[in-house]
Amino acid sequence: MQLSRRQIIGAGAASGIIGIAAGSPLLAAALQPTPAGPDAEPLPAPPPPEPAPARPRVAVDPVVDQRLLARARASFDRHRNRLTHTDLVGIADFGKASREARFYILDTNSGRVSRHLVSHGRGSDPGHTGFLQRFSNAPGSNATSDGAYLSGVYYHGKYGRSMRLHGLDPSNSNAEARAIVVHSAWYAEPDVVEQHGKLGRSEGCFAFSYASLQEVLERLGPGRFLYADRV
Repeated sequence: MQLSRRQIIGAGAASGIIGIAAGSPLLAAALQPTPAGPDAEPLPAPPPPEPAPARPRVAVDPVVDQRLLARARASFDRHRNRLTHTDLVGIADFGKASREARFYILDTNSGRVSRHLVSHGRGSDPGHTGFLQRFSNAPGSNATSDGAYLSGVYYHGKYGRSMRLHGLDPSNSNAEARAIVVHSAWYAEPDVVEQHGKLGRSEGCFAFSYASLQEVLERLGPGRFLYADRV
């Protein structure tokens, strides 16, 4: 059977449409024949895609006060874009007495924590009660400042190997100007607690025992999040 020129062109156009439809799901659906008759049932709509399950927050060791943890998480989220590393964070609970291990290094992947003694500033506890009474960001206050910090570079200073801190909040914006850092000190050793029932006081710095400092520097090195507060 011979086809006219018009029939050949028509057949080619039809085959082209079918080829395009095969490569496009939207066009293929549009070219599906609709059921005939007024009483015909419409084709069922495809089911909507199932939403991706939200990643659950890791369960954190309950030794960390849950109210403080909620504040730290909110602050962490606010400052996330300033952080280089998010695997480990430090949380200081200054609502506890200095005789308690109140500084936590938290593994954000597992929820496990390690605990350490840490001193507060003498300006935060003028009577040396062992409890932080107030925070201050004022130069010369010798007080501890609350808020979020970014861990900075290592350096060697008066107390040996230490680490600088950058204040991220209005409540600790003077951290660098006040030289608020992480260092070790004799008055933050466990035997001071055994003898006096409390640690000595810093000038606003986060002072640790020598042993604790080694872990703090190793695990909370430059570019990580540290949070200090009380509830």
